[in-house]
Amino acid sequence: MLAIIDYGVGNLFSLSRSLEYLGVECQVTRSLNELKAADRIILPGVGAFGDARKKLEELSLVEPIQELAASGKPFLGICLGMQLLFDKSEEFGEHQGLGLIPGRIVSMREAFDAANIDLKVPQIGWNRLDVRKSDSPLVKSLRENDFVYYVHSYYAADCQEHLVADSEYGVSIPGIVQNKNVFGTQFHPEKSGDVGLNILKAFTEVPV
Repeated sequence: MLAIIDYGVGNLFSLSRSLEYLGVECQVTRSLNELKAADRIILPGVGAFGDARKKLEELSLVEPIQELAASGKPFLGICLGMQLLFDKSEEFGEHQGLGLIPGRIVSMREAFDAANIDLKVPQIGWNRLDVRKSDSPLVKSLRENDFVYYVHSYYAADCQEHLVADSEYGVSIPGIVQNKNVFGTQFHPEKSGDVGLNILKAFTEVPV
């Protein structure tokens, strides 16, 4: 059983429908017992980092998530869910992350302004995903020039050691990251067509 964490932030319907399309049994839940019983866990997310962190705290999910990830279960963060995996975020002040992947979340607008880059923020739309570590299980089905769908204004920095794949949008945008059994995608695999479905399928096949 795969569990999708429901903490009031995230596009749960399209994600669960994508998994059902793949024939994967999944459960949307915030129950600790159900999360502990799951073989794999997905943390989705849209919106602001600080608000999402606060909701995890209100539901007493921060430490359980950290413990579940430390247990070795395959764990995937999607979009804001990926950003929450990092040490901290600079979105509207400084906020602590889950500390599951070293690095920080920074402003795309500030990076563009500092480098005089004239691109729209947020990045909304399709972008090519370039694989940097081909031994990661999430990219086993990816091909050259595969595109995925992004919607974000902040991105991960200082995480080169854990970078699996990135996209070029003025700067290098980490698209897939991995720290052992903990994975993250900045893009939305559930909105990325067959490429995204293949990535989700690959996650469901990571050995438990």
